[in-house]
Amino acid sequence: MRASTDQPTPGPGQESVWDYPRPPRVEPVSEQVRVIVDGIVIADTVQAQRVLETAGAPVYYLPRVDVRTGLLRPTQHTSVCEWKGLATYHDIVLPTREVANAAWSYAHPSAG
Repeated sequence: MRASTDQPTPGPGQESVWDYPRPPRVEPVSEQVRVIVDGIVIADTVQAQRVLETAGAPVYYLPRVDVRTGLLRPTQHTSVCEWKGLATYHDIVLPTREVANAAWSYAHPSAG
């Protein structure tokens, strides 16, 4: 156990969210990232960025050009991140169902 957080020590090949930095670190992802819902490809990229924030699961951000934005519908939901700024949310709209607030974006992210 790690004394400062009472969290287990990560094993080989594992990461701990408690070791992620503050402010967050952004790093390129070398693998292909695909988002698939009900067998439909929503996004497919080799240009994703991974954001690591203290105590949060890694989050992958994809370039808008690699997202099928025609499958997204803006919602009224927003949130604010002290590091990234104002996030706006989008439903994924498929022929068989809708997934509420499943994606978010930062139209004007904070500097840095």
